[in-house]
Amino acid sequence: MSIFTKKRLISFVIPVHNEQEGLSDFLEHKFFPVTKKLKDYRTEYIFVNDGSTDSTLKIVQDYAAKDKNIKVISFSRNFGKEIALAAGYRFAKGDAVISIDADGQQPPNLIPEFIKKWNEGAEVVTGVRDHYTKHGFIAKIGSKFFYKLLRKMGNEYTVPGSTDYRLIDRVVIDEYNKLTEHNRITRGLIDWLGFKQTNIYYIYGSRMAGKTSYNFSKLFHLALDSFVSMSTTPLMILGHLGAFIMLGSFLLGMFCIINQYILGDPLQLYWDGAVQMTIFITFLVGIILVAQAITALYISHIHAETQGRPLYIIDKKSSRNL
Repeated sequence: MSIFTKKRLISFVIPVHNEQEGLSDFLEHKFFPVTKKLKDYRTEYIFVNDGSTDSTLKIVQDYAAKDKNIKVISFSRNFGKEIALAAGYRFAKGDAVISIDADGQQPPNLIPEFIKKWNEGAEVVTGVRDHYTKHGFIAKIGSKFFYKLLRKMGNEYTVPGSTDYRLIDRVVIDEYNKLTEHNRITRGLIDWLGFKQTNIYYIYGSRMAGKTSYNFSKLFHLALDSFVSMSTTPLMILGHLGAFIMLGSFLLGMFCIINQYILGDPLQLYWDGAVQMTIFITFLVGIILVAQAITALYISHIHAETQGRPLYIIDKKSSRNL
């Protein structure tokens, strides 16, 4: 590279939440040894402290005090990983942005391969993990079911096992930053944007320390948000189900009338009016409740978007080098 050519900037976005036990070890022994070897590029590091309650913030602040290229975005409370990524992407100034978790499960040694794919023309390079290892039986079944259902619902962009460990070109980042929804699934939105994509497959590692903050409840809500925010298929399914029930109820009603009142009940079903009314009302009440639940979920998302609240709130006193 010519000395007169300005080196391109790589921004690293690292969301952190209660990572004190393994953060320094990850940075010193896995992450920085790889990024410091990127001699042909300038680098900046954006740590997004997502409302940690341990000493995570103090650790990244200490790093920022030693290096002006290390920036700390500190939220006033926990807003969730998706919002942390959105904040990191918005502050990133790089020609390319690489997001990676700080728990050690995503191998930093693949970073040069990500950059190589980018230099070959890819605008989004996604890390795809072997998501059937390191998981229990229920998690494996749930993961497989989730991705199959997501594709059935019309989302053909997301590759099973894709993660937020990815490199994103500046052009894609600029388009992503224009998105305004609050209930967001980052990987789904990046895939939805399009652009030239390629994948890098890797074996999912073990956490270096501590326990994941993504429990079953959070994963379930993430999956639910994926279906609602990325597809209107649930509403269409409900519409088709309603039409099917209407047709089925009509045919069953005609059968009851013909069998009992025209033919004299040759099948000896003995369906009196109370039984018929109870069966139909109970069944239809159940369908109405399901319909109301799905509709309420969509309305809750509409409500969140119309409130106009900011995606996140930054604690400027504890942030660094912004």
